[in-house]
Amino acid sequence: MKQTALVKARIFEEEHGAQVLPQERPVFHVTPTIGWLNDPNGFSIYKGEYHLFYQYYPYDIHWGPTHWGHLKSKDFIKWERLPAALAPDSDYDIQGVFSGSAIELPDGRQLLMYTGVRGKDNTPECHQTQCIAIGDGTNYQKYEKNPVITADDIPEPCFAKDFRDPKIWWDEEEASFFAVAGIRVADESGAAALFSSKDGFSWSYVTILDYCRNEYGKMWECPDFFELGEKALLIVSPQEMLAEDLKFHNGNDVICLIGKYNKSEHQFTRERVEALDYGLDFYAPQTLKTPDGRRILIAWMQSWETSHLCPNSAKWNGMLTIARELTFVNGKLLQNPVRELLAYRKDPVIHQNIACKQQATALPKVSGRVLDMTVNIYPAEEHTLKRFTIRLAANEDYHTSITYDAQLGTVCFDRTYSGFRYNIITKREAPVRDQKGKISLRILMDRFSIEVFINNGEQVMSSTVYTPQEADGIFFEADGNGYFDVEKYELSL
Repeated sequence: MKQTALVKARIFEEEHGAQVLPQERPVFHVTPTIGWLNDPNGFSIYKGEYHLFYQYYPYDIHWGPTHWGHLKSKDFIKWERLPAALAPDSDYDIQGVFSGSAIELPDGRQLLMYTGVRGKDNTPECHQTQCIAIGDGTNYQKYEKNPVITADDIPEPCFAKDFRDPKIWWDEEEASFFAVAGIRVADESGAAALFSSKDGFSWSYVTILDYCRNEYGKMWECPDFFELGEKALLIVSPQEMLAEDLKFHNGNDVICLIGKYNKSEHQFTRERVEALDYGLDFYAPQTLKTPDGRRILIAWMQSWETSHLCPNSAKWNGMLTIARELTFVNGKLLQNPVRELLAYRKDPVIHQNIACKQQATALPKVSGRVLDMTVNIYPAEEHTLKRFTIRLAANEDYHTSITYDAQLGTVCFDRTYSGFRYNIITKREAPVRDQKGKISLRILMDRFSIEVFINNGEQVMSSTVYTPQEADGIFFEADGNGYFDVEKYELSL
């Protein structure tokens, strides 16, 4: 088995990763050891620890032939860096080791399942196949019979150049492994194909869980399929989406298809489709189930259109979202930061019943770029508060704003004045539930990012913000009569 490409990557990241100073990274968000990061991969449990891999190109801060970077954690917050796990070094993956997943086998080994790519993108020679590697949590050997699934295994017409991102899981009731992968079918749009295996090595096609039918973008990338409560969720990342009101946005999007799953027939029945994140930077999420039954999600906090926006001096590019817990409450899918984050809060600052003012207002000890802050906003009387704005990462030159418009029923995230020197979309809106002018905003800031959890996670907005770190002011202003409370904590590892 050739390992020269992997050895080279490990030597490079060991030599150059140490050159990135702690203050040049976010505090509690995942970044690559060095170079480029995109999709999270292999989010799983192995020997009692959480393992996380990611699409990785150590040699540049721009995309290149993909490797797998590797970390592990006991709590989703503190991550230990491990050596690169996979590199493109075989004929079936020479153009890249693309996205995939991981699982612990009954014999104690860890299985990585990934997409191998040969032939350049958008050429007739491009083929994407599903491959596996086996290891001990640090070192991995590619399976001698790779690839284990090809597009030829699917009986209906499909495209071998768009067949990728397998997500694997074990089903105790059926005593089988299952995997779902994205594929482009005859109508030129995406689908989620299901496969099964008794041992994790020999795979068979089962069915198509759902088809895009050109309703939700084109190719469906990075599918994930699981049951949560009484519902089944199929999460996919469509390419070439078209905007639909405020629900979906153009380009690379993420949607959640919610429905029922007949396990005996392997039939998924779609009931509704929702956006998963309303921010500017969110793609390719992946989930795992914890031993205590929680479903945890993590995603690439970037989009392809904005992936070149890191500072020119940066030694790394790309980060992942905070890990989030998914729950259903009254039929509504909620996302909130993992509860483990609470252990890293310190220095609480609480202000209550602050009267809204039209001029920008600062509050004592409410500032910073690494924090967990909840702002509860409510009108003096019904319909008397029109708009409320929070300005973050602010000084005389820069700011990023979060504006609640009670009349429109929206929250707008706007980084127009955050320091980006590119002609790109800089703001996005999320619809919010009518609560007679009341709203709760939980805001996580981590140097280069802002994640907003609206009304206990009913909507989330995730975005990167590369404003100079000295811009750390926080200001509040409003149009109308109302009050607000602030509960702010610093976060430290």
